[in-house]
Amino acid sequence: MRPRWPRRVFAHVLSVHLLITTGVIALTTGLLLAPLEAQLDDQAKRRALAIAQATAAQPGIAHDILAGRPDPDGPVQAAAERIRLATGARYVVVVDTRGIRWSHTTPGEIGRHVGSDPGPALTGAEWTGIEDGTLGRSARGKVPLRDTEGAIVGAVSVGIAYDDVRGGLVRALPGILTYAGAALAVGALAVFAVSWRLRARTHGIELSEISALLDEREAMLHGIREGVVALDRRGRVRLVNDEAQRLLGIGPTATGQPIDAVLPPGRAADVLAGRVSGTDLLTVWNGRVLVANRMQTRDGGTVATLRDRTELEQLARELDGTRGLAEALRAQDHEHANRMHTIVGLLELGLYEEAVDFVAEVTGAHRATAEQVLEKVHEPLVGALLVGKSAVAAEHGVALRVSGATQLPAQVVDPRDLVTVLGNLVDNALDAAAGRAGAFVEVEVRTVGTTVVMRVADNGPGVPAAARELVFTDGWSTKQAAPNRPRGLGLPLVQRLAERYGGSARVGERHGGGAVFTVELPEALRTTVPLQEAAR
Repeated sequence: MRPRWPRRVFAHVLSVHLLITTGVIALTTGLLLAPLEAQLDDQAKRRALAIAQATAAQPGIAHDILAGRPDPDGPVQAAAERIRLATGARYVVVVDTRGIRWSHTTPGEIGRHVGSDPGPALTGAEWTGIEDGTLGRSARGKVPLRDTEGAIVGAVSVGIAYDDVRGGLVRALPGILTYAGAALAVGALAVFAVSWRLRARTHGIELSEISALLDEREAMLHGIREGVVALDRRGRVRLVNDEAQRLLGIGPTATGQPIDAVLPPGRAADVLAGRVSGTDLLTVWNGRVLVANRMQTRDGGTVATLRDRTELEQLARELDGTRGLAEALRAQDHEHANRMHTIVGLLELGLYEEAVDFVAEVTGAHRATAEQVLEKVHEPLVGALLVGKSAVAAEHGVALRVSGATQLPAQVVDPRDLVTVLGNLVDNALDAAAGRAGAFVEVEVRTVGTTVVMRVADNGPGVPAAARELVFTDGWSTKQAAPNRPRGLGLPLVQRLAERYGGSARVGERHGGGAVFTVELPEALRTTVPLQEAAR
């Protein structure tokens, strides 16, 4: 039966790291112990050789061998035992050229032939090795014994008990294991700390859940209809879903790049980068009205969400137009009621000729206003807008004038864009001029080739020179916004539409006081009449 690995990330990582740490330390300990025995053997042999060399260097030993015979109580035995006891060697044996012992730890062995071959030392060579002898297994060193003339008169053999060598290994083993255990403990603590931190970062989820969460996140991010842009602490794009790519007009290659390198300078880049703070921040990008919100992440990055409110804004502006039309109708109804009461009064007073003249004057004025617009503006939607705005202007005590230079043919590519631009400009002008004595708004719509030029002037307070660039900035307005109706979107939409046509929008000062807004829309007119219109 195969062992089951822990399913939690913390337990799994801890178990794996402990096994790896234990294995590494065990392997390191084995690699350390493997050559240690050989090193101890080599040290013992070199020690035996050094003792043998020191013994052979004693000048009296060679002289005593040449001058006497082997004797358990002789000077050679006494010198050898003194050296043995001083160095801790197992034995120090001195032999002559015939292989006869002159010293031994057992006095009875003196005068007998040595058990091991002293041949290499008697030929002048030094030898080391580990052998079994009469005193057991030992590390041995053998050197030639020379007289004062350098002639070989014997050999010295020194042995180090092999038990002492293994004892050194055994004595060293606890220290080695202690260090190995300490290393294992430190490694285990480090692994535990890393695993605990990983557990906190992964919130204790299981390994199988990580893959599922990743798949769910990818499906959710690319399936929702809100744009999501994630940035790291350095402002680089970490994630951008499909909707954000569509809204911002960027591709998946934006990942890893700074947001300022992905988007050109403007409010959209400032909002995503956090240089503009707040909630439900409005921005206009590529002709779309976007609502952005940002949230900080633990690692110092941010996640920004983008909602497309273009259609809502269009509906809201259509609702504003409908509301304005309703107000105009209400004003006309009120004015019509007053005029009907006047006519009834004239009739009751028998002033029939005055009543006829009054009716002719009133109907003629309305007809003149509508006819004046229709003579100059042949595009129905734009003409209807101006007629409706004239009624709204009258309700606010503002005179809406149509310039004599106005001339707009019916070959407009997209009348809705002209209605959006002109409607926003007229609304701003009415707000600026309302409440002033002799308030008026003058509208001029003309063409230069296929370019439509719209000019709206008012005699309001005007726009200061320092604010003439800010008026086209998203969310900037000098008027108080309604609770559920943000301001500062009309003029940015006008500028985006102008830029989309390759034109421009600008504001200047009207001669005599007030402001003048001029918008140019190149290629806004068709060069030829569509076939369906020509067939009518």
